[in-house]
Amino acid sequence: MAKPKLLSLDAFAKTADDVKVKTTSGGVITLICLIVTLILVTNEYFDYQTVVIRPELVVDRDHAKKLDISLNVTFHHIPCELLAMDIMDITGDLQIDLLMSGFQKTRVVDGLAKETTELRVNEYKQENNKLTNSNNPYYCGSCYGALNQKDNENKPFDEKLCCNTCESVKKAYAKAGWAFYDGRNIEQCENEGYVQLVTSMVDEGCQVSGTAQINRVSGNLHFAPGSSLTSGSRHIHDLSLFEKYPDKFNFDHTVNHLSFGKTIDNQEMSTHPLDGYEAATGNKNHLYSYFLKVVATRYESMSGLKWDTNQFSATYHDRPLEGGRDSDHPNTLHASGGIPGAFFHFEISPLKIINREQYSKTRSAFALGVSASVAGVLTLGSVLDKTIWTADQILRQKKDL
Repeated sequence: MAKPKLLSLDAFAKTADDVKVKTTSGGVITLICLIVTLILVTNEYFDYQTVVIRPELVVDRDHAKKLDISLNVTFHHIPCELLAMDIMDITGDLQIDLLMSGFQKTRVVDGLAKETTELRVNEYKQENNKLTNSNNPYYCGSCYGALNQKDNENKPFDEKLCCNTCESVKKAYAKAGWAFYDGRNIEQCENEGYVQLVTSMVDEGCQVSGTAQINRVSGNLHFAPGSSLTSGSRHIHDLSLFEKYPDKFNFDHTVNHLSFGKTIDNQEMSTHPLDGYEAATGNKNHLYSYFLKVVATRYESMSGLKWDTNQFSATYHDRPLEGGRDSDHPNTLHASGGIPGAFFHFEISPLKIINREQYSKTRSAFALGVSASVAGVLTLGSVLDKTIWTADQILRQKKDL
């Protein structure tokens, strides 16, 4: 009783061998189906073996850690002794005179690098020039009114306010908000050779390279002329020497390299899109701005290796400090004010991208793809064969009539 019921459910009815008809067209269709099936299965296999990168967006849990920023920038028409680099962020943290610690300078003369040394702003190595009274252990140099030295006579020597070097005089001037210019007529600077040094470098450029650490918040890293001073919420630079030479100095530059965090080579990531970018207008009083959107990124390979880096996008903008209509776009009006320089405004995203290497298909997807390819080809071949067979039978019947 059960057997007849099962027979009625058979969806794969069989045809006896003695009633099967084999045709030439059927053989051709079978060969074509085999070839097409082989091609499709091969493609499925190669697709299965293809490694792709699948991104995933998560919250960055390392947001409290410091972030390295590495840069290499060449300024073609401003000497190293006039250049200052500072970092400011929205937390209120301020890193000033970063060029004095760990950064390297390369003097650029006529477009060629001349020497590379540790760039220590306002450090003047003049072997043959010695400060007057330097052998006097009780010498106390004048600060030229920048600091109050009136009570020095009544103080012990170690409590006196003294400016024994050109650098100390310059800091005193900056603290007082005075213009320092090139140190001319200041005894300490004349004796150290600073005046001659600055005069000899007015036609040079400067290449700066190094790494600094920043908070993972919005802020800016900027290059500007002259020593910087922060008073309350104000951050200013001494532009006296920059403005002393109206026909010299500008911030035309080339970004040789700029990256955040570790650099990963040979990966399809936008880790340093500004490399090789040149910005030049020839205008002395000009502000160059870069707006950077930084996203933490992790790369995970199929072998289990992991690399952490940062990707960023960059938008460039420049304007003359005097403002007014843009020469190329008359309908655009620029704001006025600011200081000349190159500003890199960065914004750190609270999210992280995880790029994982994976096969494009799972094993089950590969098996399903192969089955679908084989079944589809066989079904299409069966329909085509039946169509040709039916048409042939109709033509034969008409001939017989």
